[in-house]
Amino acid sequence: MNWTEIIAGVPVLAVGDAARAEILGVEYDSRAVRAGSLFVAMRGETTDGNRYVRAALDAGAVAIVTDSRESFAFADARGVPAALIADGRRALAEVSANFFGHPERQVKLCGITGTNGKTTTAFLLEGLLNSVARKCVLIGTIETHVAGAVRPSAHTTPESRDVLAIFADGAAAGATEAVMEMSSHALQQERVWALPVDVAVFTNLTQDHLDYHGTMDAYAAAKARLFEGVGAAAPRVAVINADDAYAAVMVAAAKDCETRWSYGVDGAADFKASDVVLRAGATSFVMATPFGDAEVTSQLTGRVNVYNLLAAVAAAMGRGLTLDEVVAGAAALPPVPGRFETVTNALGFSVVVDYAHTDDALRNLIVLARELAGEARVITLFGCGGDRDKTKRPKMGRAAGEGSDVVIVTSDNPRSEDPAVIADEALAGVRETGNMSVRVVLDRAAAIALAVNEARAGDIVLIAGKGHEKTQTSHGVAMPFDDVAVAAAALREREAKA
Repeated sequence: MNWTEIIAGVPVLAVGDAARAEILGVEYDSRAVRAGSLFVAMRGETTDGNRYVRAALDAGAVAIVTDSRESFAFADARGVPAALIADGRRALAEVSANFFGHPERQVKLCGITGTNGKTTTAFLLEGLLNSVARKCVLIGTIETHVAGAVRPSAHTTPESRDVLAIFADGAAAGATEAVMEMSSHALQQERVWALPVDVAVFTNLTQDHLDYHGTMDAYAAAKARLFEGVGAAAPRVAVINADDAYAAVMVAAAKDCETRWSYGVDGAADFKASDVVLRAGATSFVMATPFGDAEVTSQLTGRVNVYNLLAAVAAAMGRGLTLDEVVAGAAALPPVPGRFETVTNALGFSVVVDYAHTDDALRNLIVLARELAGEARVITLFGCGGDRDKTKRPKMGRAAGEGSDVVIVTSDNPRSEDPAVIADEALAGVRETGNMSVRVVLDRAAAIALAVNEARAGDIVLIAGKGHEKTQTSHGVAMPFDDVAVAAAALREREAKA
């Protein structure tokens, strides 16, 4: 692709006089630049890509798109094709779409946003679409799927260049559908610029990421951008949790959507669950829809998954599946990794790994465990992430203390912070509840072993916070750590002693 083609339609403030260049790739990270690359130098949240223009050129970049007049002048003076643009992230999306042949136009995109439930809902929706033989792209927190092939995910929502590259691979493999988790950061930072969303889903909004957004209203406004369209038209279909306190904000943002559907359990909704029956590994309910009523059965566990199923079903029907198809598909859907994932053992108690990392998610997890445990105990192990919203730490402690018989406070990705300080802030919340059966064990592996050895027949051990994650980050280093594997090892050791 030549220089003229790759900047076609991109709003530019100035274009250099250099001759055309043949573009072999688009990069925003100078370390990924190869001979023939176009380098998009943009100001980011933590660094400025314009600092690396010289490095990109030295690595073989043959063209520069930049939001800095100095970088533009530097590249132009070296005889390199250059364009000065006002917004780096928007330009990255636009030149990437040109380079990859606009794959966003070849797949129908479902975007899912919310504090909790994004990952599960995305997996369920992909499963429903796959159940009627539609090939899909899935981009989310746990992993990326490209027409059945599995790739690791670095971020919940990648930069636009990476999204478009995945879409291009998917389209080439025959995918016609895409399902994406869209984080509030990605919506606010416009990493999803110009992606045409066909069906948009809102799961819920509870406190998280206030270190970035500042207030709940700002957090909600970032989520609401999904329904307004980010550099693209508003979605055709909006699917909104009617039982959430921020539903009205999302409904208002979705005013230009052709179809607006609500879902819920407690109040009036277009997709409404009633006669809910919850058991471990089995959920059933009667679902009322605009297309008729049906009984839904699922292998998933808990009330929260009733909401996730309703959201996925509504989105799937927005994509044209029939009521019979979603009911049949829902019955066959497997549990999602790291979401109420059971670690098997022969000791007579349950060990569950879950991603719950907000006070609301932790409270919901404990309520579900309490329902399943009956007269037995709930043992909750949790920690709080470092370099994130500190105000939710005592709230998570209160959630654990209020609902659990035994609480173990440990580390969970402390990042640059002191794990002991984080634990003290969470512990303060536990103590407010009067729960005296609490211990602090900063070594997460030792804490998991303690929880396993504490359990008696019938108890439920909850290992919360990391779920599917395979590393733990401290002082800038991500070390291998898998809650499921560590719990399994602790269980084997106890079984050997039994």
